[in-house]
Amino acid sequence: MVRHAPRWLLQLCLAGAMTAGWPLSAYAEQTLTWLVRDLPPVTIFDGPEKGLGVLDQLLPLLSEHLPEYRHQVMRVNRARGIQMLRGPTLTCDPSLLWTAERAQYTVFSTQAFVVVSNGVTIRRSQQAAMAPFIVEGQFDLHAFLDGHKARIGATAERSYGPVIDEQIKHAAPHSLALHYGNDALGSLLQMQRLGRLEAVLGYPPEIRYHTMQQGIAAQELMFYPIKGAAPYQHIHIGCSDVPEGRQAMQRINQVLRDIPQEQLQQSYVAWLDPQMRERYLRDNPSFFQESPEH
Repeated sequence: MVRHAPRWLLQLCLAGAMTAGWPLSAYAEQTLTWLVRDLPPVTIFDGPEKGLGVLDQLLPLLSEHLPEYRHQVMRVNRARGIQMLRGPTLTCDPSLLWTAERAQYTVFSTQAFVVVSNGVTIRRSQQAAMAPFIVEGQFDLHAFLDGHKARIGATAERSYGPVIDEQIKHAAPHSLALHYGNDALGSLLQMQRLGRLEAVLGYPPEIRYHTMQQGIAAQELMFYPIKGAAPYQHIHIGCSDVPEGRQAMQRINQVLRDIPQEQLQQSYVAWLDPQMRERYLRDNPSFFQESPEH
């Protein structure tokens, strides 16, 4: 897998060493707490690729351009992160999908970067059993959930995009396995491997990363986009909707305009399989159109 990134960007990332904190301006007074999840390959907490995720590279850039704040990184799972965004203190999540519900308590940035949308992975050995739900290379999640005979794994409190979220919301409880842990996707993939789940939701490079880490052969699994869902999703930075959060977002949007998208794009595509990478780069011009959520 290709993982090349500009040398200066990697040096900046490593110098930023998230767990050690960042250099502070002599005038920095207010603390901005960044809520990050272990979401490889967007953020990578451990292993040989530690610190080489897209957000691992974006956060030091944001810190450098926001010297008026003390920057603190807090590792949280998705459920805890949402809880903190609802609170009265200044917290920001650098990897949020916009949803109408979240917009009630979160102020969102302009587009930070774009990713290939969430989809579903199934075991190749169950391809024949899953065939009724695969239509023209896409997975019919609605039909799958409506069948009430199988289970799909998902991370609790996570948004998978409007189409998937709406279908999950109306799913029968016994057809949906929600995981609240810090290593939710890894645990769900192990459950699938043991035959306790028929399908697992996630981003394609995220699933690919976890299968490699757990020694699951790539050929054991098959990934499908979800029928009716957009092929790409716009990732935003979200801050708690308090006066301090709205003020911070004004500055964050200024910084995002000054950071070339190409830097983050090249870091992200390194984690896609060759076919998906080619399609992502080909579709790149459409990423800079207005986000459909707005």
